[in-house]
Amino acid sequence: MSESDTSRHFLRQWIEKDVADGRTGGTVVTRFPPEPNGYIHIGHAKAVCVDFGMAELFGGECHLRLDDTNPTKESDEYAENIKKDIRWLGFRWSGAGDGTEPGFYNASNMFDTMYAIAENLIKAGQAYCCNLTQEEWKEYRGVPEKPGRPSPSRDTTPERNLQIFREMRDGKYADGEWCLRAKIDMASPNIHFRDPVLYRIRHVAHYHLGDKWCIYPMYDFAHPIEDALEGVTHSMCTLEFEVHRPLYDWVVDRLDEMGLLVVRGGVKIRPQQREFARLNITSTVMSKRLLLQLVTEGHVAGWDDPRMPTVCGMRRRGYTPGAIREFCARVGVSKVESESDPALLEWCVREELNQTAPRRMAVLDPVRVVIDNWGAEDSPNAVRTSNLNPARAVKTVELPNNPLDESAGTRQIPFGGEIWIDRADFMEVPEKKFFRMAPGQEVRLRGACIFKCTGCVKDETGRVVEIHGTWDPDSWGGNAADGRKVKGTIHWVDCATGVKAEVRLYDRLFTEKNPLKDGPSEFLKYLNPDSLQTVSAYVEPALAAAEPLARFQFERTGYFVADERDSRPGAPVFNRTVTLKDSYRPS
Repeated sequence: MSESDTSRHFLRQWIEKDVADGRTGGTVVTRFPPEPNGYIHIGHAKAVCVDFGMAELFGGECHLRLDDTNPTKESDEYAENIKKDIRWLGFRWSGAGDGTEPGFYNASNMFDTMYAIAENLIKAGQAYCCNLTQEEWKEYRGVPEKPGRPSPSRDTTPERNLQIFREMRDGKYADGEWCLRAKIDMASPNIHFRDPVLYRIRHVAHYHLGDKWCIYPMYDFAHPIEDALEGVTHSMCTLEFEVHRPLYDWVVDRLDEMGLLVVRGGVKIRPQQREFARLNITSTVMSKRLLLQLVTEGHVAGWDDPRMPTVCGMRRRGYTPGAIREFCARVGVSKVESESDPALLEWCVREELNQTAPRRMAVLDPVRVVIDNWGAEDSPNAVRTSNLNPARAVKTVELPNNPLDESAGTRQIPFGGEIWIDRADFMEVPEKKFFRMAPGQEVRLRGACIFKCTGCVKDETGRVVEIHGTWDPDSWGGNAADGRKVKGTIHWVDCATGVKAEVRLYDRLFTEKNPLKDGPSEFLKYLNPDSLQTVSAYVEPALAAAEPLARFQFERTGYFVADERDSRPGAPVFNRTVTLKDSYRPS
């Protein structure tokens, strides 16, 4: 489902009207502005699809801007991985840029301009320095139902405010001792409009600028400035920023008064903000703070753990960019908060991989099967592999790489006198309608032959360790020469040539649909102890050389991907992406 297939949601209608009214100067410009304080997740992916998707739809530009205005938790690691993940999702930023690369901006590269704008606000009597503590400010600010009280510093002269602000910049004061506030409206019913903070003191080195600054702009101040200086026409945010929009417009008004708005195509570009519902998914958490806690406390193996909702985690899990984009399109754009079932995302992944993933055979819980009558005299086309040992005589099975895609071709798989099958495909005392392997029962070995089980060998604990039986030499290819019907078909891996592989079976990270129902401090109690199970499997020989991130359907089992970090030639590691089937159907 592409953007053109979805309904014309309100953001698209808004942009269409502005284009028709000539308000864009000939170019629609959007932006995606993540803070580099963590890895982006599936919620950000929706915003990426909206911001970049709208720019693509209207033939415009989408800027990637790292809003690095809070140095306490930002880093180059996060910045570089944000860029990597957006590229992997299939999007490219475009536009002039701030000197580093086309279409790419750092908010921190605008700090000098932001500071100059703040000084201009002070000189115009539109901002002042305030030394109330946070607790004192809560009392002065008041509640939405009643007007607040002005700060004792509110009517300080512009000259004195300018002096204090420059002393803040020069490091004279401690963190929290002073801040710069906009002088707006202490009686506004919107509490965010009551003299909001524009600058605060932070004696923290910036990952990009070092110790150049010890005062930093607030996001609500920096954001409209960045949009205006970049010539952004449409600034799309999630719903929690709706109450901040009056402040956004107030800052843009001040920039207009200062003559700082971009003129393009003879049109003064006034950026506008609109808000849409964020993406919420059940059975997970989306807070960067809580995701960081999972990482730092070792509950997961890093930001790219395949159980994480991060884009890099989903990539390592084997999800595809196309499936993620399809999921975001199906969730849609609205102003109503809702929750999506992760089964919809899994459905999108399964739908794509069913069409594109090569088929392979893998046995995840192996038990050995010995074909007692296997030998060269029964298989005239066999190739002997050692010392004329009949058990090592090998035939070749040819199977399609993808039955849904004839152009994918076929593959050759060795088949000998001993094979591995999945333990679940054998029952010594079969239940009713069990059509797989059991004593006295015939089963088709995928693409090879018909096999009749004659019995099994157990260890001292009663566990089956070996299965015995015979094959029908006239059934090569899987069908009996006499036309008899065999109901069950199972997959297998040749013992002599199969490759041992580590397979990681991933499940939901949380047992509760709402892990935050008891509050953020309690979410860890809902961690799923069975979210990862690791098994030692046997796989087709060709899978030994699987490239990292190569995706496959393990026949009758599910979709898997060669692990991006740990898989090595000859020692493959596979992560389960999704199971083969699910009862979920999208509405």
